[in-house]
Order: sequence, then C-alpha cells, then structure tokens
Amino acid sequence: MIRFAVIGTNWISHAFCEAAHNTGLFKLAAVYSRTLKTAHTFASRYQVDTCYDNLQAMAENPNIDAVYIASPNSLHAPQAELFLKQGKHVIGEKPLASNIDEVKQLIEIAQTNSVVLMEAMKTRYVPNLQVCREALPSLGRIRRAHFSYCQYSSRYQKYLEGENPNTFNPEFSNGSLMDIGIYPLTAAIELFGKPQNVLASGSLLDSGVDAHGSLTLKYDGFEVLISHSKVSEGLTPSEIQGESGSLLIDHISNCRRVTRQLRGGTSEELTVNQPDNTMEYEAKVFAELIKNRQYQHQGLTQSLIISEIMTAARKMMGVVYPADK
Repeated sequence: MIRFAVIGTNWISHAFCEAAHNTGLFKLAAVYSRTLKTAHTFASRYQVDTCYDNLQAMAENPNIDAVYIASPNSLHAPQAELFLKQGKHVIGEKPLASNIDEVKQLIEIAQTNSVVLMEAMKTRYVPNLQVCREALPSLGRIRRAHFSYCQYSSRYQKYLEGENPNTFNPEFSNGSLMDIGIYPLTAAIELFGKPQNVLASGSLLDSGVDAHGSLTLKYDGFEVLISHSKVSEGLTPSEIQGESGSLLIDHISNCRRVTRQLRGGTSEELTVNQPDNTMEYEAKVFAELIKNRQYQHQGLTQSLIISEIMTAARKMMGVVYPADK
C-alpha cells in the first residue's frame, strides 16, 4: 500500500484521492494546505488526522511514500523538487512545471534520488485514447486533425469584475494553453509523436495570460490544429481525418466517446467503458512505476515534448511568467 500525501485541497485533489483509493493501491496519509483548518476539513472526509501547513515538515515525514501535487501551476516545480530530494515519489498535476527548463531539472533530480516523477495527465492513460491509436490505420493516410477544448471559466466573470483570480494571473503560470490547451496537445503527441514544426497564436488578456488560442502542429503530409479557450464554450467533437475515413472524439481530455466513419460507409461506435473518474488510470500507472522502480519512463519523454512545445508557443504569443525569468 502506497502512503501518499496531498498538496492542495480543491476539487481535483478530492478527485485524485477517490481515484487512488478506488485502485486499492493507495492510502491517504497526510494533507497540506496553507491553513490547518482547511487541511483538516479536507482530511476528515478520508478519516485522516495528519495535516500540515508546513511543507518541509510534511516532506520529512518518514511515513509518507509519495505526494500528489495540485497547487497553482507556478508552485509545481519547487514543491516537487522539495519532495523528490526527500526521497518521495511525486505525481504532479499538469502542467508538470512552468517551462521546459523546470521539467528538465525535475527529471534530473528524480533520477539522482531514484524516485518516480510523473505528470498527472489523465488523457495519456485513458483506454479510449488507445482505441483511437488502434483505429488510425483504418483511416488510411492521415491528412488533417482538429482537436478542440474550449471551456468558459467559472472564474472569468470575477476577472471581468476587476478581481485577479489565479486562473488569469501570470504569477501562477496560468492561461488557456497551460490550463486546458495541454489536454488536446497531449492527445496529439500521444497519437502522432513530436511534430516537425509548431506555430502558435492567441489573444492575451490585460493581465498578460492567453484567453484563447491555437496551435498548428506540422507533420509529414498532414497537420493537427489545436483550439483552446477559457473565455468561450466549445460544443463540437474533435476529429481525425484520413483518406479512407474519420474518427470523431467527444471531449478530448478523457476521450469520452469514439466514433469511426469510413468514407462511403456507416458510422461505427468504438467506445470502451471508462469510469466517470478517469484519474484511476494515471493512479494505477503511478503505482506500477513505483512498484517496478521505473524512474525513467515514456510519460516523462512525452512531458518533455509537451513542455517544450508550450514554452515555445508562449514565446510566440508573448506570454511570460516569472518562472521564465
């Protein structure tokens, strides 16, 4: 049983705790929040008494094997570094860090300390993404793909009213690409590999982060267009077009439904059942990596590619974070 701690007490931390417990491989051992009251409120749901408002103290606890990090994006790298150096395995919410330099540094620290580092990117591990991968040859030569994730942020109205929520604050390494554009980008890299070239554009808010934007990933003979937004709602599925047919993918972040339409033929449902909480798959992979002491793994290779692309894309858009300096 892997004894894990949680940094962050928002909804996604609850989702991971429930997913981890559902696997039967994890047991929540400690919770961190900036205030002990908030930590205890979160922990009480899981009958956990050990709470912290001091990260160093939690990192030094010998009864903790691993940590799940769900703090603001800008804190992912320094917090991961602290726990890796204490010999704890780390699964960090996406994005793994603010930029490519931080990702490289974290991987080096994990290797040096012989611990597992993994990005909590559910898209990478859901079965229906594998369904898409297996269906690609049936589409003939791939010619074009459009992956879209556009979701109106619940915090946008606060921003419009003059507040400064973390979601739209460059101090926390946020913005549309980092928060939700990373999902369709991950799907593209998983299915097609590293592109030959990348173009990026977007519209910036006065705060300095991107409100929405697009990426064009160029491959040999085809391109993938990625659309992302935190200020508008997208309703259309993502699509992969081949010379012999197309795949339609509902909700690219977890590939909720996959449909194949061969040219001149009928529509075919390819979807396999997935639990509502698709974070179970990433939790199982994390546990397997720990069990096998697999400190270098394919997920890290993919995280490097994605961070490299996002770092370059932000430069094209003019989005700069304090971590970049």
